[in-house]
Amino acid sequence: MTPRHVLKTVFGHDEFRGPQARIIDDVLAGQDVVAIMPTGAGKSICYQVPSLIRPGTGLVISPLIALMEDQVRSLRAAGVRAATLNSQSADSGQVWRDMADGQLDLLYVSPERALSEGFAALVARVEIALIAIDEAHCVSQWGHDFRPEYRRLKPFCDALAGVPRIALTATADRETRADIAHQLGIAADRVTLSGFDRPNIRYQVAGRDNLKQQLLTFLGQHRDQAGIIYAPTRNATETIAAFLGEKGIRARPYHAGLDPVSRARHQAEFVSTEDMVMVATIAFGMGIDKPDVRFVAHAGLPRSIEAYYQETGRAGRDGDPAVAQLIWGGEDVARQRGFIAASDGNEAFKAGEARRLNALIAFLDTGGCRRAELLRYFGETPPASCGNCDNCLNPPLQLDATEAARKFLSAVYRTGQRFGAGHITDVLAGKASEKVAKFRHDGLALFGIGRDWPAEQWKALARQLEAMDALERDAAHGGLVLGPAARAILKGEVAISLKQAPPRPRGSRRSDSNIDGSGDTALAAADQPLFEALRAVRRELAADAGVPPYVVFHDSTLRAMATSRPGDRDALARVPGVGASKLDRWGPAFLAAIASSAD
Repeated sequence: MTPRHVLKTVFGHDEFRGPQARIIDDVLAGQDVVAIMPTGAGKSICYQVPSLIRPGTGLVISPLIALMEDQVRSLRAAGVRAATLNSQSADSGQVWRDMADGQLDLLYVSPERALSEGFAALVARVEIALIAIDEAHCVSQWGHDFRPEYRRLKPFCDALAGVPRIALTATADRETRADIAHQLGIAADRVTLSGFDRPNIRYQVAGRDNLKQQLLTFLGQHRDQAGIIYAPTRNATETIAAFLGEKGIRARPYHAGLDPVSRARHQAEFVSTEDMVMVATIAFGMGIDKPDVRFVAHAGLPRSIEAYYQETGRAGRDGDPAVAQLIWGGEDVARQRGFIAASDGNEAFKAGEARRLNALIAFLDTGGCRRAELLRYFGETPPASCGNCDNCLNPPLQLDATEAARKFLSAVYRTGQRFGAGHITDVLAGKASEKVAKFRHDGLALFGIGRDWPAEQWKALARQLEAMDALERDAAHGGLVLGPAARAILKGEVAISLKQAPPRPRGSRRSDSNIDGSGDTALAAADQPLFEALRAVRRELAADAGVPPYVVFHDSTLRAMATSRPGDRDALARVPGVGASKLDRWGPAFLAAIASSAD
């Protein structure tokens, strides 16, 4: 079999994308590869196709059981003989018998299982086609999901002499890429980098004001769609999920503190439905193979720019429009800096983490293209404007805030460096609140000197000053104190510019086109009823098969059916995403639905 033949007959696609064909050819030739490809670019094809061509079983080392199960479920639906071995495997003996008999194309194992006593000896007795290390950033101390057991994979791979190894990840800066290759024994010149751009994702950032209302407004633009909200704490996931449920939004919490049964139930529900919101900590998501996630929202600051890229990459894996919304506050920056300072890493590690956090702050603070800021961090040279982020679609105005910043910092100092941004804003605005009166701050010379600015503008300036290290959080009482960068601002040595979003042009819909991320706008109105009918058929077939709807067919495949309206088996086979196994299993039901629509 040729790679292209496998791609068409098994996966239903005519052409490889990006560097897929080159990587597959290298692996088929027995060469080792590090593949850095964005989420949704088809990394799994790079090891699945050669596993189906090379003799033996492809061994895939994957960090999460959920990832393995998602991959195996989709592969089996496509007619591939795949299995998993992990702590929850019910019949490992049958898996080994299938491998020994040459009846297994792909075996997914956790790193812990791969490194367990006796596993190497068992693998040595069967023919292995290749070793794929998925989520390979876990091998590097610079990776945002570093896992110490990944460091022990090189001896395991070395023991299987002559078996090509392929390491894959979506997120790795230059430092991390070099470390992945070194730790896995792959030559530095065997790194393939296909780019980091996800043009279908719209990046949006907002300062936190009223988080619950901001989330509710955002979700109003994504009704009946699946998405993820990342919250910084376990309690926040519970609180936000409960609030959304009260508002009639189907939402579930997910965090490591939930009992395993609840976590598994919530995850299974999210994967199998088309309209649920998962409110989760970062314990959820890595490797979730759900293509129709239409949005990822952050209700706080991610740990680093790599973590942000990885987490937002879970949206729009199917290539349809998706949105990444980030809502942040100054206290988030203080919390992340505190985590870095308290970590067990050495000074070099802490310095690296600080650089990554500063890169994320630059992404938040930029008045230019956010995508360009993101891609430059990963070493690319992008265009100045992408046309698909909030700053490009609605360019912010730049306000000279140098004098205002000096007023705010002075107010922090004069009030004793013990109060939050809300109280400082009240003092500057001349608001005679109960707290202002209690501490007699209405008698300060600077009371009311900021009446010309609205409160939300002062709070936005406070977030920016905190991100700049001009303000810090006092660990004892949580109030604002002057930071290292404050002195230069107070002395007038640094100019401060504050972004202001301009009013949206009346009657303009350009910035709203596809904001819901559904992708359905690509369909002609006449094709929409058939698309919905095909989705209903898909839901029934998925329920009967006990698989998520996307395992049957992606939305993009259904849209292609609705547009081309194939009338027979041969025409349906030409629709992208329709492989031979799915054509046999589910083709008749879709052909019947298409025929009914013509009556």
